Amino acid sequence: MQSLTQVIGVAVPMIEDDLNTDQMAPLQLAKGLKPDYADLLFKRRRQNPDGSLIADYVLNQPQFKAPSILVAGLNFGCGSSRESAVWCLYAIGIRCVIARSIADIFRENCLQNGVLPIELDGLAMDDLQRRVLAANGAAPFTINLEAQTISGPGGDALGFDVRASDKLRLMEGLDEIGLTMKHDADIRGWEARTFVQTPWLQQARDKRA
Repeated sequence: MQSLTQVIGVAVPMIEDDLNTDQMAPLQLAKGLKPDYADLLFKRRRQNPDGSLIADYVLNQPQFKAPSILVAGLNFGCGSSRESAVWCLYAIGIRCVIARSIADIFRENCLQNGVLPIELDGLAMDDLQRRVLAANGAAPFTINLEAQTISGPGGDALGFDVRASDKLRLMEGLDEIGLTMKHDADIRGWEARTFVQTPWLQQARDKRA
């Protein structure tokens, strides 16, 4: 997984609630075993039945064709647990999702794939949405994960909360296996001690020992 310390780029406004994973990744429309995830993203919303683009849809507007940040409303990523929803976002360059609330499974899928999920509410989110809409893709925003700030045109930097473990995972580019392997020496030491102290519990000696 690619590490993430900051995200700099266009913020696309999708200021609505309950955007779900089926809308993001309509797999029923995928053709072949290796779909074009960038093309699949919000396909039912971006394209007419004949495949032509809907010109006024936000992701089809020229200034938002290569966003790095997505700003949404409540309950973003609800619906099914499909991880491909995050793959679709990642495929067009989105590395950070900011919403008033984010569905739990979608949030975890983001972390597993190097996308930073941020929840902002109240006046802070009101301010960010106003600034993103006013910028209209003409100026970049910056997400600094180490400092936990969101900065950009139209106002002061905004702070955000992130769990220390999630911050570590993203900054070091670690999935759950990678996090576990950071403790490889401790795990091996425990296995060796347990083998000596409780040999009757060992069904088969670990080949690594």
